[in-house]
Amino acid sequence: MATLRNLKIKTSSCKRIVKELHSYEKEVEREAAKTAEMKGKGSDPYDLKQQENVLAESRMMIPDCHKRLEAALAGLKVTLVELEESDRKEGLEIKDARSTITEFAQLFQATDA
Repeated sequence: MATLRNLKIKTSSCKRIVKELHSYEKEVEREAAKTAEMKGKGSDPYDLKQQENVLAESRMMIPDCHKRLEAALAGLKVTLVELEESDRKEGLEIKDARSTITEFAQLFQATDA
């Protein structure tokens, strides 16, 4: 049985994962710049290799976040539908969930384009 509390939790989870995704994207940019700087300076090959490993690990986290966000968004949609079917169509939590779904659906469309 879906509750407003579950809806609020799932909405917050989606928002948290998006923040995490943006954080990893920024981290990849920073690490890529640092790697390029090290290559430009002719840094020690061992240090450069370690930096490249850090960059690769950061890049691997982005697809993982996308998968988790897709799963969380699907769960949010299911919970929202269950609540709407039980005659709960208004409320702050429901409006927040709807806007979150719309916003993140646009994020996926922008990423796919």
